Formats: sequence, C-alpha cells, structure tokens
Amino acid sequence: MGKVARMLMATPFTTVQSWWRKTFCVPTTDEITTLYRAWRNRFLWQRLRLWLWLALICLLSFTLRDFYGLFFPFAELQQLPEELRTQRLVIDVAMLASIIICFALHKTKLGRHRPDLLFLGSSWSISLASQLFATLTGFALPDTIGWSLLFLSQAVLMPVCWILHLLTQVSVLIYYFSVNTALGLKTSIPDHPGIYNVTFILYIFWFCTICDIGVYLYDRLQRSEFFARQELESAYQKLKVAEAKYRSIFENAVEGIFQSSPDGHYITANPALARIYGYSLAQEVTANFTDIEQLYVDPNRRAEFVRLMEKYGSVSEFESQIYRQDGSIVWISEKAYAVRDEHLKLLYYEGLIEDITQRKQTEEELRVFFHAVSHDLRNPVLGTLMVLKNLLARSEENIAISRSILERMIQSSDRQLNLINSLMEAHLSEVQGIVLQLQAVQLLTVVEAAIADLGPLLAQNQAKLTNLVSADLPLVNADPTQLWRVFSNLIVNALKHNPPELLLTINATRKDEMIYCTVSDDGVGISQQQSDRLFDLYFRGTSIGNSVSLGLGLYLCKQIIHAHGGEIGVNSELDAGTTFWFTLPIS
Repeated sequence: MGKVARMLMATPFTTVQSWWRKTFCVPTTDEITTLYRAWRNRFLWQRLRLWLWLALICLLSFTLRDFYGLFFPFAELQQLPEELRTQRLVIDVAMLASIIICFALHKTKLGRHRPDLLFLGSSWSISLASQLFATLTGFALPDTIGWSLLFLSQAVLMPVCWILHLLTQVSVLIYYFSVNTALGLKTSIPDHPGIYNVTFILYIFWFCTICDIGVYLYDRLQRSEFFARQELESAYQKLKVAEAKYRSIFENAVEGIFQSSPDGHYITANPALARIYGYSLAQEVTANFTDIEQLYVDPNRRAEFVRLMEKYGSVSEFESQIYRQDGSIVWISEKAYAVRDEHLKLLYYEGLIEDITQRKQTEEELRVFFHAVSHDLRNPVLGTLMVLKNLLARSEENIAISRSILERMIQSSDRQLNLINSLMEAHLSEVQGIVLQLQAVQLLTVVEAAIADLGPLLAQNQAKLTNLVSADLPLVNADPTQLWRVFSNLIVNALKHNPPELLLTINATRKDEMIYCTVSDDGVGISQQQSDRLFDLYFRGTSIGNSVSLGLGLYLCKQIIHAHGGEIGVNSELDAGTTFWFTLPIS
C-alpha cells in the first residue's frame, strides 16, 4: 500500500477515533492523572476479590442444585437439552476451577498491576464456558439468566472503567451470534428455536446498556470526586505551607505581635511579646493580662490608646512605659489598628509592639551629652572670652598681661583640648575600635610611670597613694601606652569624685593565666544604681566638686581592657570606698 493511500485511510480513521474518544471514552491522559489511574486500579483490584467470592458462592449454589438434580430431578429443568441436563456438573466444575485460578492470580504481581486483564479473564471464563459446551454438543444456548447475573454483579461491585464491561458483554454476544450463525445451530427452546429472537435481543441490549451507563456515570462521579479531593488536598497543603510560613514569621518576629480585645485582655501574643513583658511563654501573656490598663506605668495610657483608636482607627509610635513581669520598667512603642466586621462592629485591636528602652536610654545619653558639651565646653570658652574682652577694654595700645592670667587662659584651653580629644577618642573607639601595639610589659613600670605623671595632681588633692604592685609578677601581653591611660584615668577619676586627703592603693596579683589589678580608695563610694552604668558612654556620676568631664574616661577604660581580652568592673558601697578592678592576660 502506498504512502498516499495510507494517508487517505488514516484521515477518516483518525477522525472517527477522535469522535469516539470525545463521545464515549473516559478522559484522556491529559485529563486524568497517574494518581487517578492508580486509585482506579487499586479500587478495581479490591472489588474484584469481593466479586470472585460472590461468584464462587453463586456457582457453588448452582453446583449443589445440579448435584441434587441428579438424584431428584427438578421439573423446571426438564425443558433443557439432554446433554445440558446430564453434563451440567462438568460445566459447574470447569467454572469453579476457573474462579479458583483467578483467586490465585489475584494475589500475584500481575493481578495487582493488571486487574483489568484479570477482570476480563474471570468474566470470560464464566460466560464462555457454557457457550463452548453448547457449541461442542451442537446447540445454541441463550443463557439469559447467567448473563444477567454476571453483568449485573460486575456493574454493581466493580463500577469503574465501563469499557471493560462493554468488552466482556460484546465478546460473549459476538460469540453467541457469530459462531451459532456460522454453524447453523438452533436453540433448545421449542417456541423460539432461532437465535435471533427480538425480545431476547432487546432485553440483552437494554440490560447491558443500563449496566454500562451506570458504570460510566459512577466512574465519572468518582473521577470528579477524586479530583475534587486532590484539589482540596492541594489547597490544604498550600494552606499548611502558608500557615507554617506565617506561623514562622509570627513565632520568630523580633517585634511583639498581638491581638487584644476592646475590654482590655490579650487574645493572641507571640514569643517576642512574651520576652518584652518578661515571660518565657506566649500563653502566659494571654493568661495573666486580664486588664491591659495595669500594664502601663501611667494607667491613663490605655484610655488614650482606646481614644485614638476610636478617633483614627489606628495608632503609630504610641510610646509608653510598662511594668515587666519582674517589676522592672521598660519603654515600648505600639503600632496597631482596629479590626471590624462588615457591619463596622469593633472585633479586636491588632498590631506590633517594639521594645524601645535602649533607644530611650540612647536619647537620654545624647541629651546628657549635649548638655555636657554645652556646659563643659561653654564655661571654659566663656571664661577665656571674658578675660580677652576685659583686656581689650583697656585704653592702652600695648596691653600688659600678668602671668596668672596667661596661666588661667592656658589651663582653660587645655581643658577644652582635653574634652575635644576625649570626644574624638570615644568616636574612634566606636567606629574603628581600640588599636593596640601589644608587647610583653612589666606592669610595675607602667604603674610607676602613671604615678609619676600624676604627682602634682596627687599633691594638689593632698592624696596618699600606696603602690603594692610587685616586680616579680609575670609579664603581661599589653599596649603600655593604653595601659598607662587606664591607670591614669582610674586615679584621676578617684581624685575628681572624692574630697581631699584620699587614700589610694594600687595592687596586682596573679589568678590563673590572668593578672588581677585593683585601684582602691577610701572615699565616699558609689551607689549600686550608678555602678551599673558607670562604664556607659557619656555617663557622669555625681561628684563632690565641679568636674570638667564628659563621662568618657571610664568608658575608654572599658574599651581598652576589652581590647586586651580582659574584663573590668567596680565594687563599691556608699561611705565605704570604691575598688576598680580589671584583668590582663599573661604573655
């Protein structure tokens, strides 16, 4: 056959095939997924086992009837052909054997993977067994009852893949009509010996059609339900993923997330909010805060929060002080909005809470810093400016200046320069960190240099300093210049904040692989509240006299010691003196 002829034949065949699939066939591979095919095969395999049991029991019942009929003939069976009456037990045994074989195949790998083939084989083994027997004995057998039971039981118990049902039915009918017609066989029914009986044909046609339509509709319904379940499962999985994502955001957020009721209790809270309030679990927040008004240091803040919500529907940067679980006070900033239903009824408040305590402290430190700059730098400048203006007010062209005035101007300029240098050092230590030139250093040499440089200041304050640092100490791995600054700052700090005649003691001892250094005095001492913040940037403690300081000395000491890999601290009580201590690594 030529190529052109094959193309001409293929075109109508393809058209008919496409029409057949669209009209009668189950959905194509593009419409039905592998999951549904697997489910349908599993369903067919499971139901096939039930059908085989039913077929086995049914055949056993007919076998018992035929066995009983050998000894006590039934009147209703007298119209059957002689061969069929005498040899029907052979047919029963053959069909029972085929059912048992199908049972064995059902448990094999083939039966599990191809239940459609097992379906066809089991059906044909029952329907064609009697037909083959009738053909061999020379008559046609319109087995209306047997076919009805077979096709109906299959449609009821295995209502999927209607094309299989149609194939089993058409195969039996083709055999019945074609073989019997070709051989010229007649039925054993006296009134209707011909195989073409209109009533019989109509009955079989509509019986099979109804069964197949039922199977088709059930199969389509199951497919639709399967895909609906798949879509629902997919949507549920997406919902779980989205819920997990937003749950992760909710659980791991840095800001506190909350929902609170209009009457003042928390509905939901995340772990960050629990940490802000001093709790370990978010459930403790919802359980313990039955009245949010008690949370605020200023009880009127909750009323103000509600008022702003009612007026604007939201608040932003609503800053308040609150009590934590341990009684301490922190600053928070709230950003929230009102959630309402479709009838504009208020349901709850929802928003974020941020701990801004550190920011508030920084703002306070900046305020103190700017005050210190304006005060500590302004006073020396004003003093110097006043002296210069007084000199300029004289009428002489050449003005003589006394040594004392020049000394005061120099001292004032030195103080300004020291303050400016301190600011620069603090800034550099924040941005770049302390730069060290490490070497093996004998601690006694550094201490003696610092005491010698501060000799005039010690004499001016009538202070007595005792140096207990031993020359036998191991060498330390340090920057001698930076270490000199630490001892100098600690000594000057003690002199500034205590009255004259102060007793100072410097000591150093070995503790494991570190040198433990102390600078002690018998002065007025420091309160615990001041001790906690003594090394903070720009913190200035209370002083006996008027000191020109920005509160940078101890902060720089902390930066230097930490850069060396050591620690620094203070032990003090009011009216009991103060001991500053720090550690340094041994070379």
